[in-house]
Amino acid sequence: MIAVLDYDAGNTKSVVKAIEALGQEAVLTRDVEQIRNAEKVILPGVGVFGDAMANLEKYALTDVIHESIDSGKPFLAICVGLQLLFDSSEESPGAKGLSIFPGQIKRIPATEGLKVPQIGWNSLHLPRESRLLHGIDEGSYVYFVHSYYLAAQNEDIVIATTEYGTHIHAAVEKDNVFATQFHPEKSSQVGLKILKNFLEI
Repeated sequence: MIAVLDYDAGNTKSVVKAIEALGQEAVLTRDVEQIRNAEKVILPGVGVFGDAMANLEKYALTDVIHESIDSGKPFLAICVGLQLLFDSSEESPGAKGLSIFPGQIKRIPATEGLKVPQIGWNSLHLPRESRLLHGIDEGSYVYFVHSYYLAAQNEDIVIATTEYGTHIHAAVEKDNVFATQFHPEKSSQVGLKILKNFLEI
């Protein structure tokens, strides 16, 4: 069973549906024991960094997230989920992230001809081999909805980048932790392949 964390973020049910479409059981939950007993954990969501962290704390999910990651269980974070794995965000000054990895979340700079938030498809550059993006072609298009982007401190964990007014770290992978700024559950066949890769880890 795949535990999809329920912390009042947007776009969580579509992740459950995508996992079920791939033939796996997924449950949207904030039950700590259910999360502990899951084979894999997904932290999805659309939302504001500070509010999302406050909700994780309100539902007592921060400890079980750290516990799940420390246990070696495959863990996937999506969109604001990716952002929460890092230290802080310009979106919510003073709010602290989970600090699984060092790095900051920054606002996409205003650029003539580009709308912020970025809502739509963008192509990926894949600088290194990864388990999450295995079989995904260089230049594949995926779906983004975001105004803020990751600048990871350690580029060795970055498995995909994209350009939108600036250089964006679009996905990271280290050991059992995987994260995408884009939405694989909304990225057609490419996205389903990425989710399938995660389910097979």
